[in-house]
Amino acid sequence: MKAVGLIVEYNPFHNGHAYHLQSAKETAQADVVVAVMSGNFLQRGEPALVSKWVRTKMALLNGVDIVLELPYQFATQKAETFANGAVSILDAIGCHSLCFGSESGDIKSFVQTVDYLDSHKEIFDENIKKNIKTGVSFPKALSLSFQSLSSTENLVSLEKPNNILGFHYIKALKHQKSPIIPLTVKRKNADYHDEHFATETIASATSIRKALFASKENNSPIEQYVPDATSRLLKEYLNDYGNFHEWEHYWNYLRLRLLHCKPEDLRDIYEVEEGIEHRLIAGALEAANFKEFMQKIKTKRYTWTRLQRICLHILTNTKKADMIRTTDKATYLRLLGMTAMGKEYLNKFKTQFTLPLISKLSAYKENDIYLDIKASRVYSFGLGNQTQNKLLNQEFKQPPIYVE
Repeated sequence: MKAVGLIVEYNPFHNGHAYHLQSAKETAQADVVVAVMSGNFLQRGEPALVSKWVRTKMALLNGVDIVLELPYQFATQKAETFANGAVSILDAIGCHSLCFGSESGDIKSFVQTVDYLDSHKEIFDENIKKNIKTGVSFPKALSLSFQSLSSTENLVSLEKPNNILGFHYIKALKHQKSPIIPLTVKRKNADYHDEHFATETIASATSIRKALFASKENNSPIEQYVPDATSRLLKEYLNDYGNFHEWEHYWNYLRLRLLHCKPEDLRDIYEVEEGIEHRLIAGALEAANFKEFMQKIKTKRYTWTRLQRICLHILTNTKKADMIRTTDKATYLRLLGMTAMGKEYLNKFKTQFTLPLISKLSAYKENDIYLDIKASRVYSFGLGNQTQNKLLNQEFKQPPIYVE
């Protein structure tokens, strides 16, 4: 049984994801699709629209065979750390290949770019430092440094979000000496950050979420852009919990944390650097909502994404000591769900996995998983008082989802 790995967020699962999944399976000639999926909080420092359990069910009903959780310590970090954690999980479960979507669609250019930058690492890193000193953000410094290198080789553009992630996946495979074969599928129609529906059937997750928040009682604006199972599960979630998750629902909790903390307390929080703690407290004193708060604290040096991640770590009280002690590889495989084919794969190969497979949370005592537990508890506070407990207790009570 040959397994192809995907690294995903499915926020929510849409037709573009279905296209990627099917293309990956065909390109890899795989029998099994394994998805490493972010938990309840995502790489851009945002709460997922719906819980990881519902997104797992979406994935399984649309062709994924095994869903594993990307732990909080990787899922809510910069692209390099995110990639390292996800690749280590796919490697540990024995995936034959990794297939990612990209704006480029040319796997050779990714490999050549990683090799080229490895061989010019010293000058590339030096250029990044010089650019950061001018006051730009790290992603901008990375892009400028890349542009300054002259090369006749076929290099991939590192200005597009999926290309950047793809570059880090290839880099992680190389540096972890993984035998996994990298593959890429060209992203179809909609761009990653598109806020409007660009075609009749394919739309970005960003535009789908925007439409959902604009008309919570009615899924019809998105129905042509998502599979039937996704549409049904979104309606059920809204019916069960009364809301989708967004940052505004956590604003009062974040504001309380900020106004209860002294600046020196905030300095212990992961990613809080360079005196930004004073700006955060000042913003919390003035802002009436999360969007206004973000606009007040935004600077040229700090991207919106990085600021959201800082806010998330403050919300979850994730300290530098919690993250620094972790490695650049995962230490466990958290099983969220499987199909009959996925179960067969797990039964056949689990003795060969290089990390412990966790299906019952109570059976695993490692400190690292506490970050996931804490994040899930905080995530439940994005709901009304009547429905919080149902989600709060799900982390321990929910067994892996099984789809025939």
